[in-house]
Amino acid sequence: MKTLPRIALALLILATAVGCDAFHSLTRSKLKSAQGRPYELIVVCPQQEWTGEVGDTLRAIFTAPVPYLNQREPLFDVLRVTERGFTGMVADHRNVLKVLVDPAVEQTSVAVQYDVTAEPQIVLTLQGPSDRALTDYLSEHRASLVQALEQAERDRAIRYNTSYGQPDVEAAIRKTFGIEMNVPKGYVLAADEKDFLWARFEYPKASQGFFLYAYPYTGPESLSPGALLAARNKFAARIPGPADGSYMTTSEAIEPDYRMFRLEGRLWCELRGFWDVEGDFMGGPFVSYSTVDEATQRVLTLDCYVYSPDLHKRNFVRGVEHLFYTLRFPEPDKP
Repeated sequence: MKTLPRIALALLILATAVGCDAFHSLTRSKLKSAQGRPYELIVVCPQQEWTGEVGDTLRAIFTAPVPYLNQREPLFDVLRVTERGFTGMVADHRNVLKVLVDPAVEQTSVAVQYDVTAEPQIVLTLQGPSDRALTDYLSEHRASLVQALEQAERDRAIRYNTSYGQPDVEAAIRKTFGIEMNVPKGYVLAADEKDFLWARFEYPKASQGFFLYAYPYTGPESLSPGALLAARNKFAARIPGPADGSYMTTSEAIEPDYRMFRLEGRLWCELRGFWDVEGDFMGGPFVSYSTVDEATQRVLTLDCYVYSPDLHKRNFVRGVEHLFYTLRFPEPDKP
């Protein structure tokens, strides 16, 4: 068990940053398997706090809607129990948030523990001297608390993708683009060309998929929203729809969200929006990640999409998002 008795939130961020290593290092333990579904959260909270401002703040944070889905879905499915009910399988849940009010506590803080009674498990303990202190703390650090739980879910997915991969798809990615990516078992290679690869995972009532593509980098304008969107539509057109002549495109109903960020020193551009099928009635959410492969001077994009007209989409979208965090570029040759 990895335990940090009482820490400030700044250290919580550090803990979640190395969470993947923590989960990997515990795979040989004899703990029980964690219970619960992905993005399900057990909140252990007294009745007075749950029905008051603390509970309202917790719900506002953890059941806020996931952006860019076709219908409203919460960040987490929150299940609340009292301390008395926190026993047995409930205590073995994968994601736990404990809320404690203690007037003897001088400063509000949060602690993080991994694999307390089961694995892989994360337990956050939030404690403060009063309800007001707790709500103020929650409001100030809401993004970091969500990040800690999302990181734990991501680490689980990455560990699964690494342990139960689809070797033929991974080999095709390596051969076509010269990069490594962990692809979970069940994906089928649908197309593999010199600058384009498409793989999909078909469920009875839903579909996940991703496509990788590369094209020459001509300068900073290659990473502008307009250039990335134009490239997306060009390559997405290679994915056929169900009707003759139909193909995937980007929906014009809602403009995609664009952001730039760095991950492990590499600059990435994210587009998040909705896709349609030109010539047919299909659509759903997508997210793409683009960067410059300096070794080949090409823009490389991983584009992930979901089709799920009858089922909730959050977990499907999270599943394809996790693929991005397994991408690895070869180390540059050292002189």
